[in-house]
Amino acid sequence: MKKHNYSAGPCILPQEVFEKSAQAILNFNNSDLSILEISHRSKDFVAVMEEARALVLELLGLEGKGYQALFLHGGASLEFLMVPYNLMKVDGKAAYLDTGTWANNAIKEAKHFGETLVVASSKEQNYNHIPKGYTVPADANYFHCTSNNTIFGTQMKSFPELDLPIVCDMSSDIFSRSLDFSKFDLIYAGAQKNMGPAGATLVVVKETLLGKTGRTIPSMLDYEKHIKAESMYNTPAVFPIYASLLTLQWLKNLGGIPAIEKINEAKAHLLYTEIDRNPLFKGTAAIEDRSNMNATFLLTHPEHQETFDTMWKAAGISGLPGHRSVGGYRASMYNALPMESVQVLVDVMQALEKAV
Repeated sequence: MKKHNYSAGPCILPQEVFEKSAQAILNFNNSDLSILEISHRSKDFVAVMEEARALVLELLGLEGKGYQALFLHGGASLEFLMVPYNLMKVDGKAAYLDTGTWANNAIKEAKHFGETLVVASSKEQNYNHIPKGYTVPADANYFHCTSNNTIFGTQMKSFPELDLPIVCDMSSDIFSRSLDFSKFDLIYAGAQKNMGPAGATLVVVKETLLGKTGRTIPSMLDYEKHIKAESMYNTPAVFPIYASLLTLQWLKNLGGIPAIEKINEAKAHLLYTEIDRNPLFKGTAAIEDRSNMNATFLLTHPEHQETFDTMWKAAGISGLPGHRSVGGYRASMYNALPMESVQVLVDVMQALEKAV
């Protein structure tokens, strides 16, 4: 029996993606070759890359709007430096919103390239909320934010209206909710949450944004070179991109982002309702900023931890312990996690209430 997988990433993917990926490892497209051994220049994989890039733009509603989708290496962590390399002008500056560990890491990298202004931060409150009411300097080259904070369980519910480029790290909630994605000039995301296995990184960038920094950019870090090479400047991560394509196809067949958004809202509502109702638990994030992807919560009585841990493990739940920065528990409810798994967790929480 498959576990109820609450891992924060790499995380659960749709069952049909596992099955199709497994078949492709044995025999891809009836070629009698594995997806793991085919040339990335073969017509079969070029077709995968082209469809994956096109499907990204289709699902985000960005077709024909001047955007390019790239599948790169290095995870979101490499994007922390690729973004300022490609967007921060020589003697320029950038504005950052500090909402968690990964936002903070992005800030550290940007400081290598020029003036990096932190317009607001929730660090002093252990990142338990999203800052509001901040001002972004009009002369910044771009504004950078992180849409969802995996560790601390917070999520931006709105984004500032600005007359400058907006860059967003959407690693842990991309494809999970409806947004006007055309308001963002550059989006990046590690694949290993809602899109595929670890090893590929998605970048969606408006082409007119590029080539304006006055910098000499190393080839592997230059978005324009990757666009020109159609995401094949060097050997791409063939298998993670193929699995990402399968996940994107699954999402499209489900009804796209609007359909999965309804499911995600229902899952989050079910769990947060129990956290708020059950006197044995309490949430760690500000209610108005709670993430639909990562619910973080604590036991009100730590002495119940051994009992609760025994119960949820016996119920087939995996990946529930919280990050050490927060403690307690973190239920990551990415797109592929079924409602059934959330109900199992809620049932265990209610069983604990009755047991103690």
